[in-house]
Amino acid sequence: MRAKIVIFCVSLLIWLGLTWSLAPVSVAVGAVVALLATFLTWDMFNPRFSMQHFPTRTFWFLVYIPMFFWECFKANLDVAYRVSHPTVPIHPGIVKVKTLLKSDLGITFLANSITLTPGTLSVDVDRDEGYIYVHWIEVKHKDPEGATRDIIRRFEPIIRRIFE
Repeated sequence: MRAKIVIFCVSLLIWLGLTWSLAPVSVAVGAVVALLATFLTWDMFNPRFSMQHFPTRTFWFLVYIPMFFWECFKANLDVAYRVSHPTVPIHPGIVKVKTLLKSDLGITFLANSITLTPGTLSVDVDRDEGYIYVHWIEVKHKDPEGATRDIIRRFEPIIRRIFE
């Protein structure tokens, strides 16, 4: 129950930060939205979620955010170069990458991180084998080990600390 209260409070603070208003109507709407968000998304969290790990997970999430933005920035530059180059040097394809994550939420977060990074798109997840199929604008490695190293190894260790 305490975890739900914390998630509600964090959601409300995010709402208030985004609206930048303490007007009673804004606070009331934010409370309703935070309440709905808390109860609609609670089952997505790891069943082993406990408050004792909340500060550690929050720390690693705060570490993940700038790292993710840096990777997106680099990928944006790479895609912009490829698109603006006269010969459009792309070698697209679908590659198979191996993930060591076990939780559904962690795998979903990783797949979304891949999709949000320009030049890559998560296409499918094979939970049985632990693979994510990724459409990659510049296939550098056809083997799963090389593709895994280039695509997900920068995200996966931090995501593991957040969700598992």
